[in-house]
Amino acid sequence: MKNTKKGILQTGLLYSIIFLFTLYIFFMFLNNGVEQAPIVKAKLKNHDFSLSTWKWFFYPHIVLGIISLALGPLQLTMKSGKNIKLHKRLGYLYAGSIFLNILAVPYLSLFATGGRGTTIAFLVLDVCWLWTTSFGGMRAVQRKVQEHKLWMLRSYAITWVFVTFRIVLIPLSIFLNHSISFPIAVYLSIMINLGIMEWRRNRKSKGIKKLTSINPV
Repeated sequence: MKNTKKGILQTGLLYSIIFLFTLYIFFMFLNNGVEQAPIVKAKLKNHDFSLSTWKWFFYPHIVLGIISLALGPLQLTMKSGKNIKLHKRLGYLYAGSIFLNILAVPYLSLFATGGRGTTIAFLVLDVCWLWTTSFGGMRAVQRKVQEHKLWMLRSYAITWVFVTFRIVLIPLSIFLNHSISFPIAVYLSIMINLGIMEWRRNRKSKGIKKLTSINPV
């Protein structure tokens, strides 16, 4: 019962953050038009930058990103896992939204704020996203449930970089210029998210082992 309440609280917290993040995206980029966003205004100074083309990649990028963020907590709950058909369908939607997003990232990264360093950082992020999600999907096909769950946790940790990146960037931007703060924020977000995920997993595994040693079957 205690674990159930804890899981509900954690899921509620995640969805609260996702909701606030969605509001941030709306007011930052959509409410007054994406061209009014400070970051986009800076891109307009680049003669190779086409706002109309960029929009075709950017809008799907944010919509698909929010979809994958929103599906994560639901897919990782025990309730979702009990309904196999629903779990599979939502899993296809989650993976599909990521794979489509992965196709958009290379173009968007070419005009990323901060220059070449940020471009490389986002491409690294893209590879990590593809790697973790692909492995998660393959383990599901192989019916290796525990490995599937582990890799999907890693995939969702990478998905969460959408949020973490913007939080980490705030203090870095105060002291560093964009060419340094942006790529550092990407790498730090990847490490923080994967680090927290692995720490929680190891902590849970140790707790299960300890419980088993006390109450052997």
